[in-house]
Amino acid sequence: MQETEQAVDFKVAAQLGLNKDEFDKICSVLGRVPNFTEVSVYSVMWSEHCSYKNSIKYLKTLPRDGGRLLVAAGEENAGLIDIGDGIACAFKIESHNHPSAIEPYQGAATGVGGIHRDIFTMGARPIAALNSLRFGDPNVPHMRHLIKGVVSGIGDYGNCLGVPTVGGEVYFDPCYQQNILVNAMSVGIVKIGETISACADGPGNPVFIVGSATGRDGIHGATFASADLTENSAEDLPAVQVGDPFQEKLLLEATLEIIKTGAVVGMQDMGAAGITCSTSEMSAKSGTGMIINLDLVPTRQQNMHAWEILLSESQERMLVVVKKGREKEIEAIFDKWDLECARIGEVTDSGRLEYFRHGTKVADVPAFSLVLGGGAPVYDREYTRPAYMDDIKAFTAPAVADAELITIAKKIIGSPNIASKRWVYEQYDHTVRTGNTNTNDPSDATIVRLKNSDKSLAVTVDCNSSYVHADPYTGAMIAVSEAARNIRCSGGLPLGVTNCLNFGNPYNPEVYYQFVHAIKGMGDACRKYGTPVTGGNVSFYNQSVLKDRTEPVFPTPTIGMVGLVEKKEHATTLSFKQEGNLILLLGVLPKNAHSSVYVREVLGQRLTPCPEFNLEQEYALHEVMTQLITNGLISSAHDISEGGLFTTLTESAMAGALGYDVSIPADTAKDVFLFSESQGRVVISVHKEKLTMAEALLAKQAIPLVRLGSVADTVMKIDGQDYGTVADWRMIYQNALSNILEQ
Repeated sequence: MQETEQAVDFKVAAQLGLNKDEFDKICSVLGRVPNFTEVSVYSVMWSEHCSYKNSIKYLKTLPRDGGRLLVAAGEENAGLIDIGDGIACAFKIESHNHPSAIEPYQGAATGVGGIHRDIFTMGARPIAALNSLRFGDPNVPHMRHLIKGVVSGIGDYGNCLGVPTVGGEVYFDPCYQQNILVNAMSVGIVKIGETISACADGPGNPVFIVGSATGRDGIHGATFASADLTENSAEDLPAVQVGDPFQEKLLLEATLEIIKTGAVVGMQDMGAAGITCSTSEMSAKSGTGMIINLDLVPTRQQNMHAWEILLSESQERMLVVVKKGREKEIEAIFDKWDLECARIGEVTDSGRLEYFRHGTKVADVPAFSLVLGGGAPVYDREYTRPAYMDDIKAFTAPAVADAELITIAKKIIGSPNIASKRWVYEQYDHTVRTGNTNTNDPSDATIVRLKNSDKSLAVTVDCNSSYVHADPYTGAMIAVSEAARNIRCSGGLPLGVTNCLNFGNPYNPEVYYQFVHAIKGMGDACRKYGTPVTGGNVSFYNQSVLKDRTEPVFPTPTIGMVGLVEKKEHATTLSFKQEGNLILLLGVLPKNAHSSVYVREVLGQRLTPCPEFNLEQEYALHEVMTQLITNGLISSAHDISEGGLFTTLTESAMAGALGYDVSIPADTAKDVFLFSESQGRVVISVHKEKLTMAEALLAKQAIPLVRLGSVADTVMKIDGQDYGTVADWRMIYQNALSNILEQ
């Protein structure tokens, strides 16, 4: 049966998301007007989600090599860092925002599945998963529905796949009320030299599609992710993929097994844009082409059109290029794992992608013209300083009476942004399969032990979008710095960064200003810490177009960072260990409480300046933390971030079931001292016998310090005032969010 295609003109192209210049460029590249299948192919490959056309110019300014990086950013499906002993760590973070806002369970689940495939496609076995989640008001029933769906999707997929979810962050803010963010990160391990590239070398080599059959789910998902959410977005539900974690488990094991045969030339996950993306990117990377017979693609539905097969984003599928003559080895392995394995074409030397259906060539396009860095368009949008920054500049903090401090502290500890996220993480199996994750005693970064090694990985995801909204440049530097600080406080050395850049519509000049300046801040911080950006994901169009207004989310450049803990004894936790240990505050004393939970949520002032931050002071603190830990001088370390010093002290107290007795320095505003989120500060506890050596080291490095007090029994005291027992505060902390979500 030969397919009949509708005639194509700019009106058709515009319906698929292409502008006039882009349509004209396609006509120029092809030397003719494209047919419907071809214009559909270009529409997804030139969408923002696939081409990064509005971001690539600035992404290229980030530090993308150096350090222990084994492959430069963009060269492979994920970043690859040398962690010694012939082992590399593969890691990456990506978003699945729009699908999760429409169908939270499948949207989140397939986000997890997709990011893990990026890791094991390279030959690495995923050993840990993290996530960064942003929601609106959890008191609203629809938001609770989204939260429960997202958390269930993440938990069910990861638990079934056998990859432990070991860490993450959850934030709540009104800006995410219509457009939630779901960012998923995967971390894997592979022997150096045993990775597989996403290439299509060797004309004549056969091309296989393996894994699940292809259906109509996920068609134009990349286009869906490259547009604003509207009140009618639920009509785009077919663009949301459907995941099967049990199928992915089989695919993972089969994939790692075929790599060991040496018969694989190249391999790539079929994520956004499906067959179109994998065939074009692999061919373009090798300077080759492919002939693909779409009749040979296993399908779940009958009578699928060529463009549907090409653009389907059905999950748990890979494209594999095999060495000619070794096809049966690959087929036998996939047969053993009861997975589809169909030879659908071969590599050519033409540089073109030629797709056939029912004996007819339905598309013929140059592979290089489709991809990022090739023929895809590149834009530099206009940007202007957001008008709301004038209100931020005019902010003045109101005075607060000391008598209100305990009341304020309870509100902060009970805030959904501070309170325990146990309702979330208890649905994740953090010990599944590997059994090597240290979660018994919490630390600022998650520590993942490496089997048969004295080393561990320290992994974290961080971003406070309120800071970035207040000052995109400084806020992005803080996001990188907090990630690095968490790793240092946990005994690790930061090695590399992956990012998930969540912003509003890039055609909005104020949004683009946020993006450009956040990239600059991120780049400056990464260069300072020696953490190259290995790759990641840009997610624009995170804003909701309602009847009377447009609402962009706060700029949210989520930082995923991986570090290395060289020795097990260097792993440092945040819990107070022993009554009588001295508690020290490291870093410059705060002058204000800008952008803190205290100011934003308790005082109700959302438009406030960014917290105090100094990159040089921050770096010096990081360096001295490593020296303190490697010299065995401290018992615990916990950085000051959301909630301020009071939250830091109380979290260390709850983790160790011990209290504290501390004093506030004279001539200091007590509310600022307790609740400020000024950066570059860490609380450490030190045994009395090691205090002199610790203070000498800090003095030598010119790190400011304050002796706050000491670890106590079960009571928390500040300036002699009894704040209650650790158990009292644990009750508030553990139940505040759970009570809301269990409604």
